[in-house]
Amino acid sequence: MAELNNGPVELGAEMDYAEHEKTYNMFLGLTKYCTLGCAAILVGMTAGLLGGAGFIGGTLAMIIVAAIGYYLLK
Repeated sequence: MAELNNGPVELGAEMDYAEHEKTYNMFLGLTKYCTLGCAAILVGMTAGLLGGAGFIGGTLAMIIVAAIGYYLLK
């Protein structure tokens, strides 16, 4: 059976807020740039496969979208 505690219960160590903020900012950056990469690949595939631009045109479209997105997300 569980014991009855009448005093305050320690639930864990103190939070390291600086490390938490650092990890959260790294997660947001990774999410941001992975989403940009997926969007650039989709635009390149759309231009190359459906738009009739071919492999070179699709690759160029992907690079242009990635460069513009990188500039805007900085």
